Amino acid sequence: MKKLEMLYEGKAKRVYKTDDVTKYWIEYKDDATAFNGEKKGSIHDKGIVNNKMSALLFKVVEASGVPTHFESLVNDREQIVKAVKILPLEVIVRNVAAGSLAKRLGLEEGYTMNETVLEFCYKDDALGDPMINEYHIAAMNFASKDQVALIKTYALKVNEILKAYFMDKGLNLIDFKLEFGDYNGEVILADEISPDTCRLWDSQTHKKMDKDRFRRDLGDVESTYQEVLERLTEGSTHA
Repeated sequence: MKKLEMLYEGKAKRVYKTDDVTKYWIEYKDDATAFNGEKKGSIHDKGIVNNKMSALLFKVVEASGVPTHFESLVNDREQIVKAVKILPLEVIVRNVAAGSLAKRLGLEEGYTMNETVLEFCYKDDALGDPMINEYHIAAMNFASKDQVALIKTYALKVNEILKAYFMDKGLNLIDFKLEFGDYNGEVILADEISPDTCRLWDSQTHKKMDKDRFRRDLGDVESTYQEVLERLTEGSTHA
């Protein structure tokens, strides 16, 4: 398969066409941003960690019945994916109050909620990815009601799969962001699953093991990303 011209460059990835119209070629970057692009920097080898971790976790959730865009790894930084049309929605799955939810509701970070919370945001960097609800989604035709129902089902299933998977590696899944795409009329999981998109806390020490180390200037960013990948791949049959 040949990598052709670049279709799109985002904050964390570059997307290329290939000589197969049903496939895209993704390159993961080391660039790091936070607060809707207000804070910018670089995390050494972040692209390698996120590429490998996403590939691993896509295989894990696919094995449990959630379809994904992942096809194969090319190298440490690149992978082949299905050529999906990304729906303009971010789905945030929250198990424990942290980040913007804790701030918005005046909760102490780490507060365990009675049940998992799903939030939708409209994918638009210029607007700061504003939070929306299912009425907005229907009114603006961002996705059909059937698609939204399936996305909610998949998001909650992915949450249960990943909570157990991370717990086995000594990590608590606090919250995470998912994106979905339309592939020939089928809704499938897309984008990435990485320390950029997940809040992960060490289950014993509660050390933050994710992008919050960059957002909040906590230090040990590169080594923490590497540790997360090492924990997930150690003894894994999915790598």
